[in-house]
Amino acid sequence: MSIEPSPDCPICPRLHDFIAGWRVKEPAWHNAPVPAFLPAGGIEQVQLLIIGLAPGLRGANRTGRPFTGDYAGDLLYGTLAQFGFSRGTFAARPDDGLQLLNAAIVNAVRCVPPENKPVGSEINNCRRFLTPTIQQFRNLRAIVTLGTIAHQSTIRSLKQPVAKFPFSHGGQSDIGDIRIFSSYHCSRYNTNTGRLTETMFKNVFAAVRAHLDAVA
Repeated sequence: MSIEPSPDCPICPRLHDFIAGWRVKEPAWHNAPVPAFLPAGGIEQVQLLIIGLAPGLRGANRTGRPFTGDYAGDLLYGTLAQFGFSRGTFAARPDDGLQLLNAAIVNAVRCVPPENKPVGSEINNCRRFLTPTIQQFRNLRAIVTLGTIAHQSTIRSLKQPVAKFPFSHGGQSDIGDIRIFSSYHCSRYNTNTGRLTETMFKNVFAAVRAHLDAVA
């Protein structure tokens, strides 16, 4: 099973066609499935995995790196730096030199969906890539799921019933040696509406940092 989809992945026709249209409009953009962002030390270093929903149209779909190029990345990468999960300066472009430390980032759906809304079949299809991505991290101890869809797809990738591990902001649950931390997605919509505050988001990562320090 391949961990990354091919650059012209045809599995989800709607997403494939949507990306094809944007290749015509913006040929300099990435416009392809967005691969996982891994730490400089390689997969053996990964203790924390952050799982988002899908690439943003003018964010990761444009830049080719998860959460890079839109507001959600500003909040996420600033928080990672604060809690020691990255080094270097985040400049919202893939060549900014930013490095992850003991962490990796991936989306549950690798291709940008129209209106940022993947349908059920697309989420299910892309689990063939999410599952082996999770499995490759042998030292994984924590996963942060950003939003309900990412959370549910993660639970299914771990072969567990969603009903037993429901999503809630700030929720925590253990599956084997991995602790799942769930958070509202760090989207501009959620922060603008007050559903998610910067403090709420950072509190999730403070809990992650405390957990990883305790099990180290």
